[in-house]
Formats: sequence, C-alpha cells, structure tokens
Amino acid sequence: AQIPAPASVARALDLLKSAERPLIILGKGAAYAQADEAVRALIEESGIPYVPMSMAKGLLPDTHPLSAGAARSTALKDSDVVVLVGARLNWLLSHGKGKTWGEPGSKRFIQIDIEPREMDSNVEIAAPMVGDIGSCVEALLDGIRKDWKGAPQNWLETIRSKREANIAKMAPKLMKNTSPMDFHSALGALRTVIKERPDAILVNEGANTLDLARGIIDMYQPRKRLDVGTWGVMGIGMGFAVAAAVETGKPVLAVEGDSAFGFSGMEVETVCRYELPVCIVIFNNNGIYRGTDIDPTGRDPGTTVFVKDSRYDKMMEAFGGVGVNVTTPDELKRAVDEAMDSGKPTLINAVIDPAAGSESGNIGSLNPQSTLKKKGA
Repeated sequence: AQIPAPASVARALDLLKSAERPLIILGKGAAYAQADEAVRALIEESGIPYVPMSMAKGLLPDTHPLSAGAARSTALKDSDVVVLVGARLNWLLSHGKGKTWGEPGSKRFIQIDIEPREMDSNVEIAAPMVGDIGSCVEALLDGIRKDWKGAPQNWLETIRSKREANIAKMAPKLMKNTSPMDFHSALGALRTVIKERPDAILVNEGANTLDLARGIIDMYQPRKRLDVGTWGVMGIGMGFAVAAAVETGKPVLAVEGDSAFGFSGMEVETVCRYELPVCIVIFNNNGIYRGTDIDPTGRDPGTTVFVKDSRYDKMMEAFGGVGVNVTTPDELKRAVDEAMDSGKPTLINAVIDPAAGSESGNIGSLNPQSTLKKKGA
C-alpha cells in the first residue's frame, strides 16, 4: 500500500463535492490494481457516471446504469470535475485538451496514480492523489460516506438520455444480416458471443476493427479485454492470444483486422502446435481501412489494398487447425460458438464489404501530400 497524503484526500473531496457534473474515468491501472470492490463501491455509492477506457471495461459491466460509455462524447465535453482513476491524459483522451473536452478551462481534474510524475504531465491537475489505487479510492469512499449529497440528478438524466439515444441509434446497425457484412453487423454477432460467454478473453487489434469493437462489444468482467493500449502497437494480437490461453486456460476470442493480423499471423502455427483454445476472427475487407482505395500516383494496386478475396482460413488449415469462411453475421456467430465450445484452434475468415471502412482516427489531414501535385495545382 502507498497511502495518499491526508491533505490531498481532503482537497480532492472538496473539489468533488463542489461538482455539478462529475465524471469518473477508469483506466487500465484501475483494472490492474485489482481493487475491484472498492472501485465499484466508489461509483455506486457516489452515483457518479463513469467512462471506462478500453482495458478497464468490465470493472463494472458495460451495461451498468451508471456507465457513460455509450455517451462518452457528451460526458467528456460537458463534465466539470473529472476523477482519473489509473487513467492518463494521453492521446487516447486528447491530452485533456481540445474539442473533446468542451470549452477551454471548463474542467478540473482529480488524478489518482501511483506514479507522481504523471501529475500535470499534459494539463494542470487541480487535486493530485499519489498512492495505490485501492488506498486512494478507499480514502475517497470514507469521505463520501460522511456527507455526500449525491451526483446532481439533472446531470445523471443528461447522461442517461444521451446513452439511450445512442444505443437505440446503433441497434439496427448491429442487427443487420447482410452479405457481405460491414463492421457493425459482424461486431453485433461477436457482441452476443461475449455476452453469452463473459469469462472468455477478448483480444482486439486493427483500425476500424479496433475502433468500433471498443464501443460495440460490452464486457462484463474485469481484465478480460486486451488490445493495443496506450501505444497503439499493431502485431500484438497473436502474442496476446497465445499468452492469455496459456495463462488462464480459458477460451480466447481474437478479433483482428486483416492488416493487424498480417504483422504476426504466422503465430497461428504456435496456436496449432500447442492446441490452444484460440478462435481468431479476421475482418477481411481486402485492405487497410478499405479494399477499394486507388493509388493517387496511378500505380496499381494501391499500397493499402491487399490481395482480393484472400482466404486466411486456409492458413489455419495448413497447420492442422480449423478454418472457416463466413459471409453473414449468422454464419459468424455459429462458427465462433462452435470454436469456443470445441476449444480447437480455429481461424474464421469473416468477409467484410471492401467499401465499409473509413480512415481510422480521422487523420486524413495528416497524410503526406505530393509536393509536385501542389506545384501543379
């Protein structure tokens, strides 16, 4: 234990009690701390809405009534006091600045972290609490139990109505049963798989495959979701899947973009060699972002376009595993269920509409521009 200074606890409580629109953000540090009961008590006894970062999902079920995950944009933009529990204001949270956070100067942060150098790293932290997460959360709880009036109802209603509207808007996209699939309909099928198997480990990497899965696939237990995390490193999926299967003995579902899989795809041989209970689903849309892009220089094919209609499932069969090719959400759901039930190494080639993707992270404006083209314009 690393106990927070009493003065830092008092300062954080004073700030939190003055909040009109409080928000808690749970980072993967909160999950790694394994202070699950204390974190749950802080949220439920305070009544403060929370947003989980991707690998903190499941500390409380994503379906919890105080989860603001489906209203993330509103929660970040409109909150006035934000409690960071094992979460850093890095690029995943826009460094605590910009449009994501609403009006400049509208936020005051309480940050709980065991590493003092995290404080003020990007923006000023009004109330830093240095200590282990369990001790810090328990200290806040003690203060809240004494004279906490609860989170304002109008703020809770704002979050609830936005969350319900967004969920209702998303529902038809997740339930489509078209061929070829798009990202939403395929993830809708996998969302159901995890709901029915909450103790399975979910590994996730890709561009659209990662961005959309983070929001669509609900988690119900802590430390069950592994993705590219802080550094956004591609190629971790197969290594994570092997390690998770070996360490836990539980079924692993690895949801991979076709590009992400390509970084370490030969690890399917390892999966087969050790007969690990890993089911790999590759979202195959023939390319990075889209399989329909045209190289602006006129070369063919474009650098982001892969071999059309590749059959990744044949790779798995080459090493003695089970390979399946699917084109609809129903086929995908059945194939994953069979793989998870059997525990056999399985790779499912999920055919996604090549035109369904979009440039991940809206970074098109950062793409290199041809100097020659500019001169000729």
